[in-house]
Amino acid sequence: MTSTDAGDRLSRRRVDKFEERRRLLADAALQTLADRGYARTSLRDIAQSSDFSLGVLHYYFRDKVELITYCVRRYKARCVERYDTIAAHATDAEQLLRDAGDGLAATLEQDALLHRLWYDLRAQSLFDESFRLDVADIDASLERMIWRIVDAYAGLAGAPPRCTSGLAYAAFDGLFQQALLRHLAGDPAALDDVRAGTRVLLTRLG
Repeated sequence: MTSTDAGDRLSRRRVDKFEERRRLLADAALQTLADRGYARTSLRDIAQSSDFSLGVLHYYFRDKVELITYCVRRYKARCVERYDTIAAHATDAEQLLRDAGDGLAATLEQDALLHRLWYDLRAQSLFDESFRLDVADIDASLERMIWRIVDAYAGLAGAPPRCTSGLAYAAFDGLFQQALLRHLAGDPAALDDVRAGTRVLLTRLG
Protein backbone atom coordinates (compact mmCIF):
# COMPACT_ATOMS: atom_id res chain seq x y z
CA MET A 1 0.00 0.00 0.00
CA THR A 2 1.37 3.40 -0.95
CA SER A 3 1.40 6.40 1.34
CA THR A 4 -1.22 7.97 -0.94
CA ASP A 5 -3.54 4.96 -0.51
CA ALA A 6 -3.08 5.04 3.26
CA GLY A 7 -3.84 8.75 3.31
CA ASP A 8 -6.98 8.25 1.22
CA ARG A 9 -8.24 5.53 3.55
CA LEU A 10 -7.60 7.70 6.60
CA SER A 11 -9.41 10.59 4.96
CA ARG A 12 -12.43 8.36 4.15
CA ARG A 13 -12.54 7.09 7.74
CA ARG A 14 -12.59 10.65 9.02
CA VAL A 15 -15.41 11.55 6.64
CA ASP A 16 -17.35 8.42 7.65
CA LYS A 17 -16.94 9.22 11.36
CA PHE A 18 -17.99 12.82 10.80
CA GLU A 19 -21.08 11.71 8.89
CA GLU A 20 -21.92 9.08 11.51
CA ARG A 21 -21.75 11.75 14.20
CA ARG A 22 -24.04 14.02 12.18
CA ARG A 23 -26.54 11.18 11.88
CA LEU A 24 -26.51 10.61 15.64
CA LEU A 25 -27.01 14.31 16.32
CA ALA A 26 -29.82 14.54 13.77
CA ASP A 27 -31.65 11.54 15.23
CA ALA A 28 -31.36 13.09 18.70
CA ALA A 29 -32.66 16.44 17.43
CA LEU A 30 -35.48 15.12 15.29
CA GLN A 31 -38.03 14.48 18.02
CA THR A 32 -37.51 17.89 19.61
CA LEU A 33 -37.98 19.57 16.23
CA ALA A 34 -41.05 17.45 15.53
CA ASP A 35 -42.59 18.24 18.92
CA ARG A 36 -42.00 21.99 18.83
CA GLY A 37 -41.76 22.90 15.14
CA TYR A 38 -39.10 24.87 13.31
CA ALA A 39 -39.94 28.39 14.48
CA ARG A 40 -40.19 27.49 18.17
CA THR A 41 -37.00 25.42 18.37
CA SER A 42 -33.45 26.74 18.67
CA LEU A 43 -30.17 24.83 18.66
CA ARG A 44 -29.98 25.59 22.38
CA ASP A 45 -33.37 23.90 22.90
CA ILE A 46 -32.12 20.84 21.01
CA ALA A 47 -28.92 20.73 23.07
CA GLN A 48 -30.89 20.96 26.30
CA SER A 49 -33.13 18.06 25.31
CA SER A 50 -30.28 15.80 24.19
CA ASP A 51 -26.95 14.55 25.49
CA PHE A 52 -25.02 16.91 23.21
CA SER A 53 -23.71 20.37 23.97
CA LEU A 54 -24.52 23.48 21.96
CA GLY A 55 -20.88 23.65 20.91
CA VAL A 56 -21.04 20.13 19.49
CA LEU A 57 -24.16 20.96 17.49
CA HIS A 58 -22.48 24.06 16.05
CA TYR A 59 -19.42 22.02 15.11
CA TYR A 60 -21.41 19.55 13.02
CA PHE A 61 -24.10 21.88 11.65
CA ARG A 62 -23.71 25.50 10.54
CA ASP A 63 -27.12 26.52 11.84
CA LYS A 64 -30.66 25.36 12.49
CA VAL A 65 -31.50 25.43 8.78
CA GLU A 66 -28.81 22.88 7.97
CA LEU A 67 -29.81 20.69 10.91
CA ILE A 68 -33.54 20.61 10.16
CA THR A 69 -33.06 19.94 6.45
CA TYR A 70 -30.62 17.15 7.27
CA CYS A 71 -33.10 15.63 9.73
CA VAL A 72 -36.04 15.77 7.33
CA ARG A 73 -33.97 14.40 4.45
CA ARG A 74 -32.98 11.39 6.55
CA TYR A 75 -36.54 10.68 7.64
CA LYS A 76 -38.04 11.08 4.18
CA ALA A 77 -35.34 8.84 2.69
CA ARG A 78 -36.51 6.09 5.06
CA CYS A 79 -40.10 6.70 3.91
CA VAL A 80 -39.05 6.30 0.28
CA GLU A 81 -37.35 2.98 1.07
CA ARG A 82 -40.49 1.75 2.82
CA TYR A 83 -42.80 2.46 -0.12
CA ASP A 84 -40.31 1.18 -2.66
CA THR A 85 -40.45 -2.11 -0.77
CA ILE A 86 -44.27 -2.10 -0.98
CA ALA A 87 -44.15 -1.48 -4.73
CA ALA A 88 -41.48 -4.12 -5.33
CA HIS A 89 -43.10 -6.90 -3.26
CA ALA A 90 -46.71 -6.65 -4.44
CA THR A 91 -47.71 -9.65 -6.54
CA ASP A 92 -51.15 -8.45 -7.62
CA ALA A 93 -53.08 -5.19 -7.89
CA GLU A 94 -55.31 -5.89 -4.89
CA GLN A 95 -52.34 -6.52 -2.63
CA LEU A 96 -50.75 -3.25 -3.69
CA LEU A 97 -53.98 -1.35 -3.04
CA ARG A 98 -54.16 -2.83 0.44
CA ASP A 99 -50.48 -2.48 1.33
CA ALA A 100 -50.16 1.08 0.05
CA GLY A 101 -53.22 2.21 2.00
CA ASP A 102 -52.11 0.40 5.15
CA GLY A 103 -48.63 1.88 4.77
CA LEU A 104 -49.89 5.44 4.56
CA ALA A 105 -52.24 4.91 7.50
CA ALA A 106 -49.47 3.36 9.61
CA THR A 107 -46.97 6.16 9.03
CA LEU A 108 -49.71 8.72 9.63
CA GLU A 109 -50.49 7.13 13.00
CA GLN A 110 -46.92 6.43 14.11
CA ASP A 111 -45.04 9.45 12.77
CA ALA A 112 -47.61 12.25 12.62
CA LEU A 113 -45.31 14.80 14.25
CA LEU A 114 -42.47 14.01 11.86
CA HIS A 115 -44.75 14.52 8.88
CA ARG A 116 -45.96 17.75 10.45
CA LEU A 117 -42.32 18.85 10.59
CA TRP A 118 -41.96 18.20 6.86
CA TYR A 119 -44.99 20.35 6.05
CA ASP A 120 -43.64 23.00 8.41
CA LEU A 121 -40.34 22.99 6.50
CA ARG A 122 -42.10 23.15 3.16
CA ALA A 123 -44.20 26.11 4.31
CA GLN A 124 -41.08 27.87 5.59
CA SER A 125 -39.54 27.55 2.13
CA LEU A 126 -42.23 29.89 0.78
CA PHE A 127 -40.68 32.66 2.89
CA ASP A 128 -37.07 31.58 3.46
CA GLU A 129 -34.95 31.05 0.36
CA SER A 130 -32.38 29.02 2.27
CA PHE A 131 -34.83 26.09 2.43
CA ARG A 132 -35.94 26.02 -1.19
CA LEU A 133 -33.35 23.81 -2.86
CA ASP A 134 -33.60 21.16 -0.13
CA VAL A 135 -37.39 21.23 -0.14
CA ALA A 136 -37.49 20.95 -3.92
CA ASP A 137 -35.12 17.99 -3.78
CA ILE A 138 -37.14 16.20 -1.09
CA ASP A 139 -40.37 16.94 -2.97
CA ALA A 140 -38.88 15.44 -6.13
CA SER A 141 -37.87 12.27 -4.28
CA LEU A 142 -41.40 11.91 -2.88
CA GLU A 143 -42.92 12.47 -6.31
CA ARG A 144 -40.75 9.68 -7.72
CA MET A 145 -41.76 7.44 -4.81
CA ILE A 146 -45.48 7.98 -5.46
CA TRP A 147 -44.99 7.45 -9.18
CA ARG A 148 -43.32 4.08 -8.57
CA ILE A 149 -46.39 3.03 -6.59
CA VAL A 150 -48.78 4.26 -9.30
CA ASP A 151 -46.70 2.70 -12.07
CA ALA A 152 -46.46 -0.61 -10.21
CA TYR A 153 -50.24 -0.67 -9.71
CA ALA A 154 -50.84 0.11 -13.39
CA GLY A 155 -48.52 -2.71 -14.40
CA LEU A 156 -50.28 -5.18 -12.11
CA ALA A 157 -53.69 -3.98 -13.34
CA GLY A 158 -52.59 -4.41 -16.95
CA ALA A 159 -53.01 -0.84 -18.14
CA PRO A 160 -50.76 2.23 -18.47
CA PRO A 161 -51.00 5.01 -15.87
CA ARG A 162 -53.71 7.56 -16.63
CA CYS A 163 -51.88 10.59 -15.26
CA THR A 164 -48.49 12.28 -14.99
CA SER A 165 -46.18 11.83 -12.03
CA GLY A 166 -46.81 15.43 -10.97
CA LEU A 167 -50.57 14.94 -10.90
CA ALA A 168 -50.22 11.69 -8.96
CA TYR A 169 -48.00 13.33 -6.36
CA ALA A 170 -50.30 16.33 -5.99
CA ALA A 171 -53.28 14.04 -5.43
CA PHE A 172 -51.59 11.81 -2.87
CA ASP A 173 -49.90 14.70 -1.09
CA GLY A 174 -53.24 16.47 -0.76
CA LEU A 175 -54.89 13.31 0.54
CA PHE A 176 -52.15 12.73 3.08
CA GLN A 177 -51.89 16.31 4.30
CA GLN A 178 -55.64 16.55 4.87
CA ALA A 179 -55.62 13.21 6.71
CA LEU A 180 -52.69 14.43 8.83
CA LEU A 181 -54.57 17.58 9.83
CA ARG A 182 -57.61 15.53 10.79
CA HIS A 183 -55.55 12.94 12.67
CA LEU A 184 -53.75 15.63 14.67
CA ALA A 185 -57.15 17.13 15.49
CA GLY A 186 -58.27 13.77 16.90
CA ASP A 187 -60.55 12.63 14.08
CA PRO A 188 -60.86 8.83 14.51
CA ALA A 189 -61.89 8.36 10.88
CA ALA A 190 -58.71 9.88 9.42
CA LEU A 191 -56.77 6.60 9.18
CA ASP A 192 -59.57 4.63 7.53
CA ASP A 193 -60.22 7.51 5.15
CA VAL A 194 -56.59 7.62 4.01
CA ARG A 195 -56.78 3.89 3.29
CA ALA A 196 -59.97 4.36 1.28
CA GLY A 197 -58.58 7.43 -0.45
CA THR A 198 -55.44 5.56 -1.47
CA ARG A 199 -57.56 2.86 -3.06
CA VAL A 200 -59.65 5.43 -4.97
CA LEU A 201 -56.63 7.36 -6.22
CA LEU A 202 -54.69 4.32 -7.35
CA THR A 203 -57.63 2.80 -9.22
CA ARG A 204 -58.34 6.12 -10.97
CA LEU A 205 -54.77 7.22 -11.67
CA GLY A 206 -53.01 3.91 -12.19
